[in-house]
Amino acid sequence: MPHNAITSLVTEILARAPDWIRKDLAAKDPLSRTRAEEALAALIGAALSKDEGTARS
Repeated sequence: MPHNAITSLVTEILARAPDWIRKDLAAKDPLSRTRAEEALAALIGAALSKDEGTARS
């Protein structure tokens, strides 16, 4: 997948990220930040996997 396609996909995911992820990424509580980081990473990973699977088909 070209770099610009990855950037576009990640940008799209960030734009659609739920409000709780956005708030928790800026939280002072380390547990909240970690939870939000893991959730965002899962969203990005799932989107990349789905896109890669579509590209192979």
